[in-house]
Amino acid sequence: ERMGDLEAERSRLDAERRALLEQREDARANQREASEAAHQLALRLESKRTALTGLTQSIGRLAGQLSTLESRRNELHAQLATSHDPSAQLDAELRTYLDQRLLIDRQLVEARKALETRDLAYRELEAERHQVERELLATRERLGAARLDHQGIALRAASHEEAIVAAGFDASAVLAELPAEASPEAWQQRHDELEQKARRLEPVNLAAIQEYAEQSTRKQYLDAQNNDLAAALDVLEGAIKKIDKETRTRFKETFDRVNGGLQELFPRLFGGGHAYLELTGEDLLDTGVAIMARPPGKRVTNISLLSGGEKALTAVALVFSIFRLNPAPFCLLDEVDAPLDEANVGRFCAMVSEMAEQVQFLFVTHNKSTMEAATQLCGVTMREPGVSRLVSVDLDEATKLAGAA
Repeated sequence: ERMGDLEAERSRLDAERRALLEQREDARANQREASEAAHQLALRLESKRTALTGLTQSIGRLAGQLSTLESRRNELHAQLATSHDPSAQLDAELRTYLDQRLLIDRQLVEARKALETRDLAYRELEAERHQVERELLATRERLGAARLDHQGIALRAASHEEAIVAAGFDASAVLAELPAEASPEAWQQRHDELEQKARRLEPVNLAAIQEYAEQSTRKQYLDAQNNDLAAALDVLEGAIKKIDKETRTRFKETFDRVNGGLQELFPRLFGGGHAYLELTGEDLLDTGVAIMARPPGKRVTNISLLSGGEKALTAVALVFSIFRLNPAPFCLLDEVDAPLDEANVGRFCAMVSEMAEQVQFLFVTHNKSTMEAATQLCGVTMREPGVSRLVSVDLDEATKLAGAA
């Protein structure tokens, strides 16, 4: 009997507990609605205060303008009371101004004629200048050709003089011994005859010893340059190998750390699952990186096969992993939460709040949950057509104002 009484009492208490739980849920829902209503009222209050400040300033400016207009009207009334009819004086001034205008028009016509005359003379002088420039250019070309001819003749004379000296003769003595009737044509003909006689003898290279010495010197010079280039090439290859080795090491370390961060953050953002980075090649210098992800309830696949929200969360996990590796002062997120549902938005906001201890986040969003996670709100409103205005709200200050109200 006692157990039956206690069972009835337990049923009654369970029913009462369920009723109290429902009341608690209703109270929590009412509290959330009241909090949202208080938040909206605080925003509206701040907006009204801003509008009131603007209206007060506008009223002050209008009052100042009204005072200025009143003073101007009183001055005009005083002037009208003390002055006489100015029509005759104004007519006389008008005739004077008309006469001056006619005079100025005649002067303007004469100035235009003089300008046309000057313009015609300028065109003629410009044509003459172009003609002189063309003639000067042709003269410069002829002068340049003459200078080139002169340099060619000088070079040939110098080569002939060097050949005379190399043959063991004195150029001045040779010139003194030349007969007065000597001519280049006769000497050229004699040279051709001697050359034909030399060809009939045999092909003897009299300058072979000198050419051999010159080529030997050139070979030594080229060998020294080749040795220098080989040494420089060895040094360069060693530097390239060292850079490649250091690049591979640093890339592998960074890849492992980012991969570890992605494997840690991905389950937190998705509420399960796992993701990892995968190299697409063997050589670390030219390999690619693929992101493999497995959301909860799905199999491992490439990120390109995921939905829009899954891609966004996977990208956020990768970006946050990189930020944890090398934090930056600022991070700008442009509507990252747009393709996310409420559950994913909550995890995203929690992750942003955690990362905000090291990085300052600036994010563009239309989601209320994301706005609630922020400490400062900045928006653009258009109270008047074509006039935009920036409105900033400090949520902590707005909450204090709402609590005080």
